[in-house]
Parts: sequence; C-alpha cells; structure tokens
Amino acid sequence: MENTLSQEKVIVIDFGGQYNQLVARRVRECNVYCEIYSYKTDLEQIKAMNPKGIILTGGPNSCYEEGAPTYRKELFELGIPVLGLCYGAQLMMHVLGGKVEKAPVREYGKTEVMVETSSPLFGNVEPTTICWMSHFDYISKVAPGFEIVAHTADCPVAAAQCLEKNLYAIQFHPEVLHTREGSKMLYNFVRGVCGCTGTWRMDSFVENTIKEIREKVGNGKVLLALSGGVDSSVAAGLLSRAIGKQLTCVFVDHGLLRKNEGDEVEAVFGPQGQFDLNFIRVNAQERYYSKLAGVTEPERKRKIIGEEFIRVFEEEAKKIGAVDFLAQGTIYPDVVESGLGGESAVIKSHHNVGGLPDYVDFKEIIEPLRNLFKDEVRKAGLELGIPEKLVFRQPFPGPGLGIRIIGEVTAEKVRIVQDADAIYREEIANAGLDRSIGQYFAALTNMRSVGVMGDERTYDYAVALRAVNTVDFMTAEAAEIPFEVLQKVMSRIINEVKGVNRVFYDLTSKPPGTIEFE
Repeated sequence: MENTLSQEKVIVIDFGGQYNQLVARRVRECNVYCEIYSYKTDLEQIKAMNPKGIILTGGPNSCYEEGAPTYRKELFELGIPVLGLCYGAQLMMHVLGGKVEKAPVREYGKTEVMVETSSPLFGNVEPTTICWMSHFDYISKVAPGFEIVAHTADCPVAAAQCLEKNLYAIQFHPEVLHTREGSKMLYNFVRGVCGCTGTWRMDSFVENTIKEIREKVGNGKVLLALSGGVDSSVAAGLLSRAIGKQLTCVFVDHGLLRKNEGDEVEAVFGPQGQFDLNFIRVNAQERYYSKLAGVTEPERKRKIIGEEFIRVFEEEAKKIGAVDFLAQGTIYPDVVESGLGGESAVIKSHHNVGGLPDYVDFKEIIEPLRNLFKDEVRKAGLELGIPEKLVFRQPFPGPGLGIRIIGEVTAEKVRIVQDADAIYREEIANAGLDRSIGQYFAALTNMRSVGVMGDERTYDYAVALRAVNTVDFMTAEAAEIPFEVLQKVMSRIINEVKGVNRVFYDLTSKPPGTIEFE
C-alpha cells in the first residue's frame, strides 16, 4: 500500500532510543508521513525512498566507543536535510570531525536552554525555553562548518547547525512533552527546513486506503478476526467500505469480555449495524470456561485462551471455505516492537506480526492499518463513522478478563469482575476523567477476607482497581484519582456486586510492576 504514502516522507533512523516512535508521531502531527528504520538500513535503500528529511534518534551508547551504532558519512552528503537528536546529534558531530566526550556534568530532566531565534530551527521559540535533557556525553567541539545555536549553563553545545548543508544537531529531546516548545522545533525542521507541505491527513488516508483495498482484492473474499478492539474494528470499517459483503468478520465471544461488550460489538457490526459485511458471532463461553477450569498459572491461561481462539476461528474458516485474503488489525507500534521496523530491543512478539497463522487457507494477508499509530487509528475510526464509544474504548488484552482474574477463571468470577469493572468505568466517566487517564480497569484478586455487611460476617473477595498514565506503554505511573471518586467506586462495588467485600487501589508503577496483573 505504498502509493498513498510516497508523496512526502521523512525518515527516522533509529539508534535504539526509547522515544523513536514518539519522534515519528510528532512528525506526523505536522501532517507529514514518517517511518522508522534501523541504523543498519543500507544507504542505497534510504536514497531510494527519496525522503524530504532524515532524523537520527537518541540511543543508549557513546558514539566514540568501539562497536557503537554509527552511520556512513555519505548520509550527510546526500543534500537531504538531517536533524540529529541527542545521540544522533553527537554521532553527527563525531562522524563529521567534531569531538564528543564524557560530560563533566551529567544533565538529566527539565533544563533551561538559551536558543538563537535566528536559527531556522528556533523561529517563534522563546529565547530561553525549557527542554528535556538526558545525556552523559557532550559535544565538546562542533564539526567544521557548524555554528552553535543553543546552550545551557552546563552544556556549551545544546544545538548546532550547518546552514550550507542543511544539517542540524540538537542535544535535548524535542519530541517529549517536557520540552515546552519541542513540537514547534520539529515543525520548523519538517515544514520549514525540509519544505514539506503537509498532505498526510486522515481523510485522504481513509479514501486512498479504500481505493487500494478495492484494487488489491478485486472479486476476492476476505476473512477478518474481529475482537471488537479499536484496531480490528477500524480494519473492519475500512474493508467494509471498500468491498462490502466480500468481507466476513468472525467475532469470537470467549466469555472473557467486559460487561455487555459482545452485544455492543454486534450492534455496530452485526446485521442491524451500520456496516455492510458478513458478521459471524461465535458464543464460545462454555467451551472456554471448561478448558480453563482448575488452571491458575498465568502463562498457561494465556496459552489456552490463545489456542482455543485459533481452534474456534479455524472451525468457522472451514465452514466459509477458501478465502483469498486474511485481514489483520496490525498497527505500526506492533511492527516496530516486533523488531521489524526500528532498532529498539524486541519487546514482545505480537500475536499478529511475524508468526502468521497457518491454519486458514488464504493467499495473502492484508493489514490496512500497518502504517498507523494508535491515535491515528482512532482518527480513522471517527472518519469512518464508528461510534466514539468503540473508538475510545479502553485498551483490552487479547486474553481479556482471563488475566484480570488472579487464579482460576470461573463464570462466577467473570461476573464479579465484569460488574465491578463496569461500575468503575461508569464512575470515572461521570467524574469526567475517562479521556484524561491512560488506562483503568478492575481486577479480581484471589484474596478472600472477613468483612461485616449488615449485621452479618462475610467471607468474600477483594477487587483491585488499577489506573495508569503512560505515553508509550513501556513505562507507566499510577494515576491520581480524586479520593471522593475512589470512595464512590468502592461503596458502589461493595453494595452492588455480590461476592466482594473489599476494594484496593493499586499504586504500583511500571517498572517494577506491569500494567496488567498477570
């Protein structure tokens, strides 16, 4: 699906920085298409993509050490504007004849930076601005042809430029929100220095993708596993607009969804919904509960749920017969995290990238969202007319409530956690916090304790509430929810959910904890 994206492109070369995806997202916020490639990508390949600009990311190494990630000097001689960030800035200086060494003072965190507003990078930026620093090394001498255009109290070269060759080096991180005017600086580079016009927009993405799907599929049949999550829902919406009834969506209700979720998905995509497609709902609750009976080990639960999903999907696919294409809601962070895009350490092998299912008879795979970040997927969903409630749904893991119930999964425990979670989400929404908290849910612990309700002693379960804020899901902090909101949630859960007599709030950050309980 290359033609929609080939108009204007900025390339991010990844040196293992933790913010690489953020850099690409900030570029796209300037309405310019952007992709991430590893520093191991061949120069010829970069040239063939004909980018309007190149950005080098940060990274954990010291560029002067043996074996540190590097890039050929020719990259800076292509006549394409290059912007180096943090490690990328140091590498640019190192390769072009400047000097980088251990800093006498390590800078970390929000730092006051004095910038030369005459620089193309810093137009419209305050002469003294707050930026996010994170470095052990520093540029002690700029490369020939460069001039210094920003400094801090401890860092003589916070930014440098070579106007003649359109090369720019920034020691801090403009892509993170802590850098007050970072978005302006990246806009100045992408739209100003690189001369991009900003034609990458969601409405044109939707239109072009629909056209491409039609061309690719022709009269073929497409099969999609619909989970009701935002990614698969938006993929279903795009495919339905493109090919209508040539698409069959199989929705496996494993009985581990949130309260009423199966019916909500059916209301949008089923026969009475707004999309033209074949919708098959498989109610497999009993099947799952019997397979999970007596199983307490988290990884085994995940495996059973995943394998059972494949079995059910396979059975439905056999009934449909051969299909030409299998569609998936893979999105760009899945591709990058699975080590297919950038250089950052492979984090987890995503269920829908790399290991393609060999259990369905199909010729080819279609991934219409493969180039989008989550916020862009949501924009596309709204563009397609998918209800906001579905588009802004809370993230939900593949194994569903199976990993939000500690210990054995039973129908009774599923009911408890569904009811508790529904109350929690309702009260968060009532308090107007539903868009400001990253992710929140209720989980059921396997702890039982004595309580008093009415005049009777109880011996019931404890529910744990979780709420975290995160930019990239790599790290997360517990969200600060007003105490009166938590009190109300607690009171309602204990009064309305049979089997619960205690409510906890989980304060653990990630690391050391994970976002989910199992």
